[in-house]
Amino acid sequence: MSRGTLFDKVWDLHTVATLPSGQTQLFIGLHLIHEVTSPQAFAMLRDRGLSVKFPGRTVATVDHIVPTENQARPFADSLAEEMIVTLEKNCRENGIRFYNIGSGSQGIVHVIAPEQGLTQPGMTIACGDSHTSTHGAFGAIAFGIGTSQVRDVLASQTLALSKLKVRKIEVNGELQPGVYAKDVILHIIRKLGVKGGVGYAYEFAGSTFEAMSMEERMTVCNMAIEGGARCGYVNPDQTTYNYIQGREFAPQGEAWDRAIAWWESLRSEADAEYDDVVVFDAAEIAPTVTWGITPGQGIGITETIPTPDSLLDEDRAVAAEAYSYMDLAPGAPLQGTKVDVCFIGSCTNGRISDLREAAKVAKGRKVAAGIKAFVVPGSERVKQQAEAEGLDQIFTAAGFEWRQAGCSMCLAMNPDKLEGRQISASSSNRNFKGRQGSVSGRTLLMSPAMVAAAAIAGEVTDVRNWLS
Repeated sequence: MSRGTLFDKVWDLHTVATLPSGQTQLFIGLHLIHEVTSPQAFAMLRDRGLSVKFPGRTVATVDHIVPTENQARPFADSLAEEMIVTLEKNCRENGIRFYNIGSGSQGIVHVIAPEQGLTQPGMTIACGDSHTSTHGAFGAIAFGIGTSQVRDVLASQTLALSKLKVRKIEVNGELQPGVYAKDVILHIIRKLGVKGGVGYAYEFAGSTFEAMSMEERMTVCNMAIEGGARCGYVNPDQTTYNYIQGREFAPQGEAWDRAIAWWESLRSEADAEYDDVVVFDAAEIAPTVTWGITPGQGIGITETIPTPDSLLDEDRAVAAEAYSYMDLAPGAPLQGTKVDVCFIGSCTNGRISDLREAAKVAKGRKVAAGIKAFVVPGSERVKQQAEAEGLDQIFTAAGFEWRQAGCSMCLAMNPDKLEGRQISASSSNRNFKGRQGSVSGRTLLMSPAMVAAAAIAGEVTDVRNWLS
């Protein structure tokens, strides 16, 4: 088993007890909730006559079901309106901080917590959402949980969990122009597989991650779950501290100095022992696009779709399913594939740096005829900052729609949906069948800059050809 890693240290510091099952009862420092997975959890508490144990450690926002065009209340979708009303009521009755639409701080749960300084190194964080692993970018241990576990955290501020093994994933070297954090994590998942991380926490290390901004690290950790890992993290460093300092919930004054000293002590030791170590060369990573129905079915933009005989035996069945569903031929290039919809946003790639990179491609150009292209900021604060920088004007001048903050077409629990067999170039995190709102819709995952290039070209294209 691993020893001396950040994961081991944070796990041990938050262990309340070892349960008869052998699982650990783990204290959760920060609980994030939203409108989709919390209503049933609150109802379970009421049925048992229980209250929220530590309401000050729970923070709520609304993101999955909110419309990104017309956010006037009541929502046109009666179920969406019922869900937000229920969340408003539950937060009000339990004294939980709630960032509602129009507060100036609403947005995707995994965007708003870091931007307000709620997410900090050494924390245990839980949320009823798969992509809670995002917060590991700060040196936190963050888990996505189910509704019954949301209930458990509300009632006890603890979770029953089995300790994970730790795999160190090193990427070293400088990324080529046009290659982004999204390409790095898609490359890792391609190589290790969507089940490769089962039973593991992923520690992302090496000079490539050390050179990344916090928002880039968040993109990588966000998709650790897509590689099968329960969580992913990066050891905190000066980049981490610079990002947190001065934010609303960051320690102040002498408390800041004490916090940094403690955060430094949590870093994985130089002689830490890992259950596994994998090393990649950044120079080998190209702009990457998924061609299939899992995030592991990705290729470099200049490669061709793999043929069955080039795949491992265990990968051929899902590949055959993907060829048929996606209507793509083995051995054919993905570059040049026509797209219908281009979506920039999500908890993976809806932050200000993502919008800046996409705007560099869009500036002075026009979206191809017949293409629906839209940009959805990850939070109201991201939207405000983008507008202050004039990014919204760049996008709208190019023919993109500029929307309100929300999850949008990432999972389509709102009006933003694919129709029929449309193909989407998407900066989101999942390309499962039906993921973007149509049972037959098709999703190609790529970086925001690649989505912007696809919108302009009207087809999948190499963003490197569009960068001046």
